[in-house]
Amino acid sequence: MNQATESISVEALDAEAARAEIGRLTELLNAANRAYYQEDAPQISDAEYDAAKRRLEALEQAFPKLKRTDSPTGRVGAAPRDGFAKVTHKVRMLSLANAFDAGEVREFDQRIHAFLGIEPSRPMAYTAEPKIDGLSLAIRYEAGVLVQAATRGDGETGEDVTANARTIADIPRHLSDAPEVLEVRGEVYMSHADFDRLNAAQRAAGDKPFANPRNAAAGSMRQLDPAITASRPLKFFAYAWGALSAPLGKTQMQALEALARLGFSTNPLTLLCRGVDELLAHYAHIEAIRAELGYDIDGVVYKVNDLGLQERLGFRSTTPRWAIAHKFPAETAWTRLERIDIQVGRTGALSPVARLAPITVGGVVVSNATLHNEDYIAGRDANGQPIRGGRDIREGDWVQVYRAGDVIPKIRDVDLSRRPADARPYRFPTTCPECGSDAIRE
Repeated sequence: MNQATESISVEALDAEAARAEIGRLTELLNAANRAYYQEDAPQISDAEYDAAKRRLEALEQAFPKLKRTDSPTGRVGAAPRDGFAKVTHKVRMLSLANAFDAGEVREFDQRIHAFLGIEPSRPMAYTAEPKIDGLSLAIRYEAGVLVQAATRGDGETGEDVTANARTIADIPRHLSDAPEVLEVRGEVYMSHADFDRLNAAQRAAGDKPFANPRNAAAGSMRQLDPAITASRPLKFFAYAWGALSAPLGKTQMQALEALARLGFSTNPLTLLCRGVDELLAHYAHIEAIRAELGYDIDGVVYKVNDLGLQERLGFRSTTPRWAIAHKFPAETAWTRLERIDIQVGRTGALSPVARLAPITVGGVVVSNATLHNEDYIAGRDANGQPIRGGRDIREGDWVQVYRAGDVIPKIRDVDLSRRPADARPYRFPTTCPECGSDAIRE
């Protein structure tokens, strides 16, 4: 985002400046939507996108007459890509409103109670499930037979990818004891291990590797040749439904259990929670084990469990009132530091590098991070003053990685509560690992 305009608060802008800023943000977000949804090649990070969208929403609220007809704030996704037949969704595929901190989650809960006229002291039952970072898909069954699969597209119209969906092992072609009409919705994704193998094959063939598992999954699913999709290791989690001839249950959890009985993979980390405190506790748990899941997630989704209450709550223009996505910080993530390697620079300087369990940070898969120098590892700055509260970094530690606009990822913090019992302080080498000469501290 442009620092000159971003630094000016919405309240301080006059109409002329607001018009220019609204135009800039509208163009930026529309281009980002096309790159992300149509081309599977994001141009900006999640954090930049979220910040730009929130600023545009604030501007449009403050200056409603200046809202452009092509504003992305009232739309879902992007128009379907050329080359695919178009599918009109019987039930719109909407996006989710976002929460970025605990306060916004509590506000969501308060709105639910107020809308329904329920006493704030009565805890609401919610489901909490990982927000899979992949490609949304709607799969229609008639008389138990898979007849159509479509991407979300712009929420009203998606791309017909039926032939491609039939190549995914996680998606049943036939169902037993299902409603006459059943549209299952979920996320196509790729595991970290499969992503690594696919990129190795891409490089071996002289092709461009994918930036992250989400791009790989989306690009693989949206192939005009189903044989290419069939060659890609795609998976599917079911978490919702569209058109139905008969209900799957009375609650969100009952419906998910019904989908599992029909043969769909549902996320095992989905949990029924009572009240906001339990939601936030499960969010913290999922964030803590994020690096061990083996697939990318970018938050936790909360939904009112009672489907009757969901119906009463209804929808806004592009989002349901009864659900929200609690996003992880876009530029940070926790993962395991597997080992510390020493790289020798052109001048002979020894630079420590953290080798990490791969994790996606800001849309990029990160497996290495700089450790700067011996002092930084030991938890002190160049003047001997403590950093990170004096916590040192050891092999086996759980560390918080951040990019924050930097090309080279860095380590921000260490979770001592998860430090292995046999972890030992790192000893910086006293000799060069390449030539064997003495390492001299400067």
